[in-house]
Amino acid sequence: MFGLETNLPLAGGFILAGIVILLFGGDMLIRGAAAIAKRASIPPLIVGLTIVAFGTSAPELVVSVDAALSGAPGLALGNIVGSNIANVLFVLGLPALVGVIGTQAPGVRRNAVFALLAGVALVVVSRDGMIDIIEAAVLFALIFGFIGLLAFSAMGAKDDDPLLAEVAELEEAASKGSLAMTLVLLGVGIVLLPLGAHMIVMGGTAAAEILGVSDAVIGLTALAIGTSLPELATVVVAVMRREAGLAIGNVLGSNVFNVFAVGGAAGLAAGAAGVELPVPDQFMTFDFWVMLGASALLALWIFAGRNVGRLAGVLFFGGYVAYIAALWWMNPIQL
Repeated sequence: MFGLETNLPLAGGFILAGIVILLFGGDMLIRGAAAIAKRASIPPLIVGLTIVAFGTSAPELVVSVDAALSGAPGLALGNIVGSNIANVLFVLGLPALVGVIGTQAPGVRRNAVFALLAGVALVVVSRDGMIDIIEAAVLFALIFGFIGLLAFSAMGAKDDDPLLAEVAELEEAASKGSLAMTLVLLGVGIVLLPLGAHMIVMGGTAAAEILGVSDAVIGLTALAIGTSLPELATVVVAVMRREAGLAIGNVLGSNVFNVFAVGGAAGLAAGAAGVELPVPDQFMTFDFWVMLGASALLALWIFAGRNVGRLAGVLFFGGYVAYIAALWWMNPIQL
């Protein structure tokens, strides 16, 4: 379709355009939903723990679900694992080369532990080479346990978790817009998200076929980097404003949602289509361990009370470059 199967620049253009559409759609969906919640007098805590938290993972979620339903499971899982690796090594590593990212913000230690445990959970359910519908349901259920813990912590200890930091900005924006504009934002977001996701899946599978690599490689690289750009921009701005302590909490929270919400939803979508979500062999021998290693390294850094500064930046970003190089060395292009 559209000549994608034989035109690499066109396939790449579909991926790039899909990412742009996806990110705009996700932002509009969050702002529209938050504005409606504001008008309905829903407490900010609920807005932060549901609309904002789920909304920021909406791009990865719709891509993975579309990929699972379209017969591109490697793209679905590659998107999740690749995003989690990129969030730690790329999104934190690159900005740390020019500024310091604090690790003392509320909720950072807890989120670091949960990000590591989420990665372990993904490896456990993938151990037999498949994620069946029951395992997917367990993963998806765990996100509600995580949200419940955040709610309990926020109410009981006045803990301003980083996932809630966006609520004040969204509430301010919500108070300025009309109801009609709110509905337009929500509607456009709902339309753009699946459109962008489908373009990415079409472009990604075509590019993989042209390059002679698996669709998982496209998910682990181009798609993971593309969907991590908003987090990168957030961390860069936070470093420039010397407010990067909250940014690291958002990155860790995103990794938890990627595994539980996105991974669970992708597995459920595959199960609804009558198939299990297959796990490529390379994930069990390489990519999962890079993901767990990155999460463990960051957790150790945080519990040691050390900020993510230039040394960590060199270590993290250098590790990401090495990972991408190793990935392409293991999966040589065959034009």
